[in-house]
Amino acid sequence: MKRAVLVICDGLRADMICPEWTPNLCRLGAAGRRFTNHRSVFPSTTRTTSASIATGCHPGKHGLEGNAVALDEGNGLVPLSVGAPDFRDRLKAATGQTLRVPTMAERLKDTDGSIVYSNVSPGAAYFQDPDNHGYVYHRAGSFGPGGHPISGDGSLNVTHDAEGDTAMTERFCQEVLGNRKSALAVLWQCEPDHSQHSHELGSPTHLAAIAAADLNAVTVANAVDRLNAAGEDILLLIGSDHGHETVGEIVDLDVELIAAGFKAHTDSSDVVVASQGFSAFVYLADDQRHKMRDIALFLGNLEGVGSVYAGADLERIGQRSDGALAIAVDAAKSDAKTAYGVPGLSTAFANRFSMTLEAGKGEHGGLGKYEQNPFLIAIGGGFVAGSQTDRETSAVDIAPTVLRHLELPADGMDGVALSRQ
Repeated sequence: MKRAVLVICDGLRADMICPEWTPNLCRLGAAGRRFTNHRSVFPSTTRTTSASIATGCHPGKHGLEGNAVALDEGNGLVPLSVGAPDFRDRLKAATGQTLRVPTMAERLKDTDGSIVYSNVSPGAAYFQDPDNHGYVYHRAGSFGPGGHPISGDGSLNVTHDAEGDTAMTERFCQEVLGNRKSALAVLWQCEPDHSQHSHELGSPTHLAAIAAADLNAVTVANAVDRLNAAGEDILLLIGSDHGHETVGEIVDLDVELIAAGFKAHTDSSDVVVASQGFSAFVYLADDQRHKMRDIALFLGNLEGVGSVYAGADLERIGQRSDGALAIAVDAAKSDAKTAYGVPGLSTAFANRFSMTLEAGKGEHGGLGKYEQNPFLIAIGGGFVAGSQTDRETSAVDIAPTVLRHLELPADGMDGVALSRQ
């Protein structure tokens, strides 16, 4: 029986896969095929990357632009967090749809289906399957096909931390892998991302979160090994969605745009900023589009800003250029190290939806070389054991790889199936 299992260690960047910190992932990498030049999408945020992994498409095609976006729900553009449990409903009410392309869950609904266990934000979990074709289990609410709510002992009642990840992993291995045998099973841990946002990279708390994620990953791998030894044909993909860097200076783009006369006031709908952490989006109302070039030039000259992409340039970074999103700003970066020797420092953009954005702590969301360097390992499914490639791969390549293993078409995707040898 062909099946695919995907394990995500949220926020674990590739250079932190080492014998001292992740002994189990190192052993699994040696047993499988490693993709040493693996990349996230832009922005390097969990919610956007979740949709890209689910669809095999960049944000410009699937439509979920970032961790925070601006929507017009009838009274002008308003910034909203994608992480909220009700965001997908608000998106569908405002635009008539959730994602613009099918997810793996939709493609698998007429086969053995998909089951997702996720301990990240509700939005990131639900955009694995926003239209309820399969099963999604999350602490904020679990749902079956058709959006049927799952309650009681059937729901996923875990804490949002390493302990919750471990409890989720144990249930995943017993219930999903051992009993239900869906075509696709996804386990998305919140660690080490959750701890990295609140602690210095390389600190003891951070390393403990990495160790927990490492142990959960090998727990799943061992369960898959036993099933394959019993005659199944399971492809196991273990990776992360993005990395982290350290927050340096924090710049408030709303304040800067108001002071420069481009924006009326903090809550005005003419020019709307949606921070992604280490990058930010600027949305423009229709009657403000003529300001795009002037705003882009102004932002490009601000201290702490790295690159600016406006209009058609958005397509170079995987976004669309024909909507309200007009400008993307990436922060200035450096290789400065934390007190624990972890390199990567970036300016951040003030985020009204974040309770953890703080200088000296971990963050992501931009184009920095460390946040854009997640890891990926493939085991089984015809991948040559003990091999590696430095050919560039991306989060959008995961879906077509899964579908190839399941012998199903992957039409309409930006990504391509990963090389087996």
